[in-house]
Formats: sequence, C-alpha cells, structure tokens
Amino acid sequence: MTAPLTILHLTHEDHAAGSTISIALLAAAQREAGHAVLVGCEPGSALADLARERGLETAELDFARVGPAAARVAALASGRGVHVVNAHASRDRAACRRARFLGRLPAALVMTRRGMPKSTPLSALASGLAADRVIAVSRPVARALARRGTPSWRITVVHNAVDLARIDRAVAPEELAEARALAGCDPARPTIGVVARRKDQATLLEALRHLPQPVTLCCLGIEPDGELAALAQAVPRHRLSFVPFRRDVRAFYDCFDVVALPARHEGCSQALLEAMALGKPIVTTRAGGNTDLIDHGAHGLLVPPRDAPALAGALEALLGDPGLAARVGASARRRARARFTVERTLHGTDAAYRAALARRVR
Repeated sequence: MTAPLTILHLTHEDHAAGSTISIALLAAAQREAGHAVLVGCEPGSALADLARERGLETAELDFARVGPAAARVAALASGRGVHVVNAHASRDRAACRRARFLGRLPAALVMTRRGMPKSTPLSALASGLAADRVIAVSRPVARALARRGTPSWRITVVHNAVDLARIDRAVAPEELAEARALAGCDPARPTIGVVARRKDQATLLEALRHLPQPVTLCCLGIEPDGELAALAQAVPRHRLSFVPFRRDVRAFYDCFDVVALPARHEGCSQALLEAMALGKPIVTTRAGGNTDLIDHGAHGLLVPPRDAPALAGALEALLGDPGLAARVGASARRRARARFTVERTLHGTDAAYRAALARRVR
C-alpha cells in the first residue's frame, strides 16, 4: 500500500443484499489499511446501518434525480478532498457520469459492476468512457461489459471477498435452535437451504417434483408470493419454509445439509462464498460469476439455469452420496479461504484505484 487516499463509496441501493455486505467489508478494510473512507448512501439504508456498525463515516445522499444527485456528489467530493469516487450501482453511476461529463468531478472515478450488466450498449459505453477504471466482480461480468461497449482496457476483475469474521463467529445454542425452528428442520429428512433474495426459487421448487427423497427446503430471504405458494402446494411430500430477510443468517448455515442457488444471473455471490467458506456442499447454476467460484465436481455441482430436472439430479447426487458431499464441501472451504480473501480484494481494488489516479494526472 502506498500513500493513503480519501475514498468516497456510493450506492443508491437500500436493501441488505450481498453487494451491501461486500461494500461495507471493502470500506472497513480500506480504513484499516490507513485510508480515509466515506460511504455515501440513502438515509436509513441497510448500508448506512452496516457502515455505522463498522465505525465508518456516512453521508446521506438522495439519488432519486440524476441532476441534483450529480451536484451533491461533486460538492461532497470537492469539499472532502476525495481522491477516488467508487460508484457501485446504477443511479450513482448515472450521477457520477453526469458530473464527470459536466467537468465537475475531477477526482478519479471508479465504477464497480456487481452484477451481470443490464445497461444498454450506449449506457455501458458512456459509463466506460466516464470512468477512469471499471471493476468487474467476476470474469463473466467483465466479458459481458465488454460485449455491451465498455472499453475492455478499462476493465479490471476484482472478486468479492468472504467476510470470515461474519461467518467464523460462534453460534449460540439458542440461535441455532431458533434457526432450526424457523427453517422447519426435521431430523428425519435433509434440509436444503437457499440464502438469497428472489433468485429463481421457482425453478428450485419445480425441481422438488423430480426429487424422490423427502426434504425440507428453506428459502431464506423471501416471502412466498402466489406463484411460489402454488408451487409449494404441488410438492406435498416435501416440507417448505419461507423466512423473511434477516440481518444475521449465520446460524441458518448450520441447519443446511446442502446449499442451493438457482440464479439465472449472478455477479459474484456473497451467499455462495459464505457457504463455500463453511464447507457446505453446493448446487448452483452455470450463470455469471458462479463459474468463477466453483469448478463443477470439485467445489460443488453446476447445472444449467432454469433446468429443474438437472437441478434435482444434482441435489440427489449430493444427498445420496455423503462422501461426495464431504469432498466438494471441504474443497470449497479451502478455495474460498485461500482465494477470496479480504486481502486479495483490497490489493486488487487498490491497484485499480492507482491506475485510475494515474490516468487523471496525465
């Protein structure tokens, strides 16, 4: 690490998704490395709460309208002597893009793309030209950005890190008992867990039709809508539970025999990283950044997105072969703890920042 920087992180998102955990983890690590870090986010957002819990300074920003948001970001960056502005989501990228093109944002601008891009080619090109560096959280995200028009020479891949302090803490017996009750665990049947917002859980429920062994499926992070409720009724031999979002999900991992993520699109899943670091057998899709985390058969099983029979087959393979489940779980644990560390993410992000700063002084 070279000279300390003043860094401004921005996001308009107010939910407690994996991206929120990743931003807070990175910002805290940067502060511990000696940088001055400010987190600009919506008032009352999950990130604001998490940042304050980690002792980070926050600035309340409203990103509802691009023009005023651009002015506020420019004023904040100027007033605080910010060296690097790091935008993490769509509205804050738009605000920074506006400020940059109007000549009001002289600080180095880094845009982090945390999901598979949905931008139009024009928007991807404009953001790529406005940014001094674009960080993609996985190689599939980087390739998708380049296909949509972001200049490839400005893209750097920096994977998310797993927060070991978050998952290595001791789980109290009463926590585990509460989690088991909420998940609907039954000692007579294995429990499959999904830790995610809406990520095509419908395909997973369809897969249960093809799974002969009765299981408990716990969908942690969502409440059932009409579609999911109907699908749940169609698989009466299985037990299903839907647990609304909870800030601390650590105890639930100890309830799960297998972790599944049936996502159609994924950037670099924090839930997968956590499950890997805890040695859980995993079934997920060949979607986006999942393939950067897991090699099929080595660290988990990969299936095509939206393929319920294949998903059922992979779940059956792990549930029916404890040796296979133990091997892929142990391998995933080693990989997550060796490759997806905070130190690696911090180093890669710092390199991207330095490249962005170098471009500003040319």
